[in-house]
Amino acid sequence: MPGGWSSHKNSGKPVRQMLFSEALLQAKGVPPPMATQPSATHLNMADSAQESTMDRILQEISAVARRLEGMDSAMVSLVVETKSIRTEIASFQICVLGLEQRVSKVEVHSSFFQDRDQELLFLRSKLTDLEDRSQRDNVGFIGFPENIEGEDLHRFLRDTLPRLTGITFEPPLEFQRAHRLGPRRTGMDTLP
Repeated sequence: MPGGWSSHKNSGKPVRQMLFSEALLQAKGVPPPMATQPSATHLNMADSAQESTMDRILQEISAVARRLEGMDSAMVSLVVETKSIRTEIASFQICVLGLEQRVSKVEVHSSFFQDRDQELLFLRSKLTDLEDRSQRDNVGFIGFPENIEGEDLHRFLRDTLPRLTGITFEPPLEFQRAHRLGPRRTGMDTLP
């Protein structure tokens, strides 16, 4: 039989136990019992040893069963906790998806507003220019011969206006801007 257990002439004793008791008897000088019929003493000792072994095995099995019950309850709580964590993760995923959609919308609006900001800056600069032009004291001079101003229109006006009006300006005249009206015509004589 496997595991070193075997019946010795149908006595129900383990082989090891039989060998041990026979070795003890031989050491004391007692001849071995007949192989056909084991003694009643041997049977009682074997039965009591087997019962104590079985009791110990049962105790160990019950201890293992208690440990397994504890592990089983721990596993149940782990399963419940895992399901709870999965539910929370699913809700977080839904929240993240919602936030991603909102961020995408904000990015689209942001690019729209950047374009609007550029347009607004351009319109403000034009408005400032138009306000400046409407608040200027503009003076137009008509009747001067073509190209008489030469290369420097400011110098021409600073020199010519006091001479034509007969007024000496102290401090000298200042011009914010000076420009001709219309394009320069070529082929006309200039006056010195």
